[in-house]
Amino acid sequence: LALNPWDVVLCVSGTVISCENAVVVVVIFYTPAFRAPMFLLIGSLAAADLLAGLGLILHFAFVCLAPSAAVSLLTVGLLVTSFTASVGSLLTITIDRYLSLYSALTYYSERTVTRTHVMLLLTWGASICYGLLPVLGWNCLQEPSACSIVRPLTRSQLALLAVALLAVFAVMLQLYVQICRLVRRHAHQIAVQRHLLASSHDATTRKGMATLALVLGTFASCWLPLAVCALLGDARSPALYTYGTLLPAAHSSLLNPVIYAFRNPEIQKVLWAVCCGCCSSAPPFRSRSPSDV
Repeated sequence: LALNPWDVVLCVSGTVISCENAVVVVVIFYTPAFRAPMFLLIGSLAAADLLAGLGLILHFAFVCLAPSAAVSLLTVGLLVTSFTASVGSLLTITIDRYLSLYSALTYYSERTVTRTHVMLLLTWGASICYGLLPVLGWNCLQEPSACSIVRPLTRSQLALLAVALLAVFAVMLQLYVQICRLVRRHAHQIAVQRHLLASSHDATTRKGMATLALVLGTFASCWLPLAVCALLGDARSPALYTYGTLLPAAHSSLLNPVIYAFRNPEIQKVLWAVCCGCCSSAPPFRSRSPSDV
């Protein structure tokens, strides 16, 4: 059986994605201290990316072992659900980060926990419903001319996903700009109260801009190529368009654990404790800030 090298690359990427995000899910699930809203959102992101990695592996396995239209619908439905939940989780993390700065005095309250649960329910509910649409009949198997660059999704379905990606990017951009302004204002107030030098304020501003560039740059480079090609391409587009846009989108799930989980100081403590074999001696702690991102 001749293997498509692009499918092999996606399968290898899916394996790495699954391993990375499985570590994050296990650490958050088995650490009692990680019950704060920020960790629930990071766990949601890791769970979505874990499903995306498994979906890529299953897609490769079924294409090689048992190719069929029904199996294709199931794997595509799983990938659509997981990738949609991943993007939705990125948006909820951004909203949580903004609200934690905008309403810092009331962030640690029951209202915040309730709001987090509602956001997660809406994110996963919408993702599951959208992922079920190809399985329930919204596909191009009966009308190949209506196929998008990602078969068996129709052009209208992929265009809807592309518009949603662009909308999420616009909202995240606006929220992170507001976050940088809030951080800059707080840093200036602290510098004035403590009679600190302007260099301290400038360092905080540079860190905020670096975080903004990292988060939005990663999202744009991973998802915008797919959004653009989804709006402009169709079934007649070369296969290179499909794989050349799906691979960066998959790598979003590869980079998310590095950006949102492994950079978190508290998760780093637990990971170092596990690596050193002294998990039982790790002291309990409570997060004082929602996230570094």
